[in-house]
Amino acid sequence: MMGRSFAGKFLLAIGCVGLSALNVFAQPAGSFSVMNWNLLNWPNTSDLVNDTTTRLPYYRTVVEYADPDILVTEENQTSYSTTWFLNSVMNLRRPGVYRQGNYIQGPDSNNGIFYKDSLFRFVSNVPIETTLRDINVFTLVFKPTGDTLRVYAVHLKASTGVTNEAQRAQEVDSLRRRTDLLPAGTDFLVCGDFNIYGDYEAAYQKLIVDRPVDDGNVVDVLNLTGIWNDPAYAPFHTQSTRLNAVGGGSNGGMDDRFDMILMSNALVQAGELYYLPGTYEAIGNDGNHFNESINYGTNTAVPATVADALYGASDHLPVIVRIQSGTSPGINEPELPITAFRVFPNPTNSYFQLEGDLRDPVGEVFLHLYDLQGRSIFSEDLNRMPSGYFRIERALPTGLEPGAYLLTLSARNWLKGSVLIVSW
Repeated sequence: MMGRSFAGKFLLAIGCVGLSALNVFAQPAGSFSVMNWNLLNWPNTSDLVNDTTTRLPYYRTVVEYADPDILVTEENQTSYSTTWFLNSVMNLRRPGVYRQGNYIQGPDSNNGIFYKDSLFRFVSNVPIETTLRDINVFTLVFKPTGDTLRVYAVHLKASTGVTNEAQRAQEVDSLRRRTDLLPAGTDFLVCGDFNIYGDYEAAYQKLIVDRPVDDGNVVDVLNLTGIWNDPAYAPFHTQSTRLNAVGGGSNGGMDDRFDMILMSNALVQAGELYYLPGTYEAIGNDGNHFNESINYGTNTAVPATVADALYGASDHLPVIVRIQSGTSPGINEPELPITAFRVFPNPTNSYFQLEGDLRDPVGEVFLHLYDLQGRSIFSEDLNRMPSGYFRIERALPTGLEPGAYLLTLSARNWLKGSVLIVSW
């Protein structure tokens, strides 16, 4: 999905992840997409006429454009929310393609899930109670291979302030109490509207902290540091699609990264299921609409009809990733020899440095830089690298256009990568 056009002063910055296939740009037949979308007060029981005549067609436009294999939704308000959405959005023009998972009405707005019946078998929906909204654990089986995927759908407490941040952290505690009990190597996602403002928040730190006694943490493949409403992070913002108020929801234009899909350790390593690097996308975000409506002027990421639909349907953008099934050929050891990996400065306009630690010496190491369509920008044979700390500094190639580029180190049976931002 990252292959769509991205423009603007700054583009993509994906943090260090273990890449599980050397052909990182392939979209194999054994893959599937997972999309998350906060639908914004669906349905609005005080304005059902507008929902029927306006928002339902907007939802359909977006869903048919993205064509997700799994769709997780937040802010479902009533017992018929997901059934109406299934019949009038997911299946209206493609009857029977999607089914919905078991819906549980909780104490506040609720989470729903839809999936392609040809690809998945729904197993269960188990709620995790918090002080505000339920977190839902959706379990599905990928029919072609029998692999099990758990999807934890969250909608954490909104708004700034110490009290709200503390409540978000408590809600994450409830989540971690469950994920920490999972066997090591379990494939799971945590997705939803996190309402987190930056990596400094306790809720975020509790999500990602990797403790040796459990495997319940998640990996944020974007790995954005600091406060996320910085304009440098414009390509990752998911709220608000509107500059001015439109039928409820937040306004002010695109300036917050609330909506995320976070992945278990198992999903960023070679294994039964794994994340396909470069496929994480906030649909409709071209990086050019900071503090503007998503459909203002020209949107270079999606057609104008889709940008208008994103504007009219919700104040949140959907986020989508692709997951691959099946261990990659040649990947014999999912435990990569690099125990630390960092790219800096990022963004940059002149040079970059890679630093990390190798547990063991490695022979025939290659440094590659690709664009997000998979075209090679440069490649260098680094020969043998000894164990221990390493730092590699290189100048950017002459004439390199501003944008996002995938930087990788690879050897015979492992690959480690990060996306480098090139600025003006």
